[in-house]
Formats: sequence, C-alpha cells, structure tokens
Amino acid sequence: MARILIVDDAKFMRMTLTNILTKANHVVVGEGENGKEAIRLFRELDPDIVTMDITMPEMSGLDAVKEIRNEFSDAKIIMCSAMGQQKMVVEAIEAGAKDFIVKPFDENRVIDAINRVLG
Repeated sequence: MARILIVDDAKFMRMTLTNILTKANHVVVGEGENGKEAIRLFRELDPDIVTMDITMPEMSGLDAVKEIRNEFSDAKIIMCSAMGQQKMVVEAIEAGAKDFIVKPFDENRVIDAINRVLG
C-alpha cells in the first residue's frame, strides 16, 4: 500500500486515477491541479509516490519534477502524458521521474508503474 499524491489539472483525470489506485488498495493522500500545488503538497504530505501530469497551468509538471527532485532527491514521481508528448516525457525522466503512464489510463499499466516504482 502506497500513499499517493495525484497532480493533474483535469478533475476527471484525478478521479479516474483515484478510482484505479484505491481499488488497488493504495491511499490517495492529496490532489493538486498544477505544478505549484504539487510542490506545496509534496512538502506537506510527504507521499510515497506522485502521479504528475506534464501540461498544466501556472507551472508545468516538468518544472515541478525538477523542483521536487532538487529538494527531495529520493522523490518517486510518475509522469502522466497524452499521446505525442514523448519529448517532454524524455525530459521528465532525465529530470528524475521514475516512469510514465499514457492517457487515457489503462488500469493495469497504472498499477504496474506504481508497483515498479515502489520496487
């Protein structure tokens, strides 16, 4: 069981992930809708894993990954991307993201990614 922070600007995507994760017995400890909230919530909640959308208003997921990893080098972050965002996914992995999942979410792929990152 992992404590997970979900960050996505689309409420529907957060709900979808919450449903998948809680069904797999994980606990969603918080939700954010942009990179700034991701950083603030990470500091507050100290989650085991963060699922982070790449494209968000105010601050992108990519910038948030860089900032979180800068402050917390062991942070486990999984990027969520739409099709066609490969370049940004590569940048995110280089910035320290551990894995990525593609929208629309495949339940098994999400759980596999969480389990892989948890090790």
